[in-house]
Amino acid sequence: MATLMQYDNAIAPADGLPVHSAVKPLRILMLAQFYPPVIGGEEQHVRSLSLALRERGHDVSVITLAHADLPPEEDDHGVRVLRISSTTQKGGGAMFQTSRRHAPPFPDPAVVRAIRRFILAERPQIVHGHNWMLHSFTPLKRWSKAKFVVTLHDYSMRCPTKKLMFMDETLCSGPGIAKCFVCSRQHFGLKGPPVAAANWMMSFAERAAADMFVPVSEAVAEGNGLVGKKVPYRVIPNFVADDIGTRELPHFPQLDSLPDEPYILFVGDLNTTKGADIAIAAYAGIPDAPPLVLIGRAFPEVLKKLPANVHVFHSWPHDAVMQAFRRSLFSLAPSRWAEPFGLVVIEALVSGRPVIASRIGGFPEIIVDGESGFLVPPGDVQALRQAIRTLLENPQQRERMSHAARLRAEDYYASAVIPQIEQMYSGLPGSVI
Repeated sequence: MATLMQYDNAIAPADGLPVHSAVKPLRILMLAQFYPPVIGGEEQHVRSLSLALRERGHDVSVITLAHADLPPEEDDHGVRVLRISSTTQKGGGAMFQTSRRHAPPFPDPAVVRAIRRFILAERPQIVHGHNWMLHSFTPLKRWSKAKFVVTLHDYSMRCPTKKLMFMDETLCSGPGIAKCFVCSRQHFGLKGPPVAAANWMMSFAERAAADMFVPVSEAVAEGNGLVGKKVPYRVIPNFVADDIGTRELPHFPQLDSLPDEPYILFVGDLNTTKGADIAIAAYAGIPDAPPLVLIGRAFPEVLKKLPANVHVFHSWPHDAVMQAFRRSLFSLAPSRWAEPFGLVVIEALVSGRPVIASRIGGFPEIIVDGESGFLVPPGDVQALRQAIRTLLENPQQRERMSHAARLRAEDYYASAVIPQIEQMYSGLPGSVI
């Protein structure tokens, strides 16, 4: 398995130069079920946030789940990473698959003990949870005297599958006990109903324990039932390194397979949830279009019959994907589900590429329709096709949108977002800061 030093897209220390924070140094404990080199957008966010806070003078530690071939303790550019074995792991992965064992939707006894030992030794002032791992802290909240912050990356407070998609196919109209049991059974198998019941019960404990919820978009705040309720929350988006769109990147052999001419780009899982089939169908109806490049995990049912000039690539390194963005004309994100945020959209924007995306989830909060891209109804092949044609037929408009895309992306730079997180810490009721 790759090491942390080899992991892409980190906000690494800036040549050893200290970054001064407006907030006095804090002792912060991050809780996350996965951490790089385990790959995933949420995992990379936790790492990037931890490194950025450490660089600004805070003492940051991460407790995460153990995985094969990874050390139980590691120093990641000054961030202490502790990997612990959970009770569910020791039990043979009865709750979740063994290759990537998730934290359960309830307090795990072994994790609770590990967090308690850490708190006794280190006395963190802030405990910042990012997924179901946070449930193992809720029994310790009052005893710990630490402030508890919960970042919501998805819809897990109301939906056990975290997607708000009924039977993984259609947008869910809202949770219901019977409906959630049926949907969870389809998603998780026999363990689905217990997962749904535990997630429902623990959502009450989560609401009672958290000093602040941090949804990554207004869509996530609404989807988790925070809007209009007496629940403290502040929307703070995900972020990218300030130089991610401009820094020099190494050459990857995969790039030699890209078309020589400019192309349209889709990045993400090549499935119906992400709308890969919609992108392909819309593209198929445009004669003499430039190539369409698809980069992501393959789902054979979507890729059975492809139009001419469609190029499919699987699981590229992140830096190679960023270079693919830079070479493209524009990007497509026609998701059917309410994407909580849309990091892939930000990565296109920082590369100066307009994005045509579904008007759903967090996308409308990022893309200014008609300025940095276009928003179309989810699942609407004709609307997507027309938006593609508009950008292909109007190079001057495309150039204006490219400039607007770069400007829009600045709101999501680490230098803009990290201070918001520090200010949120400092503004917690009865804050220790």
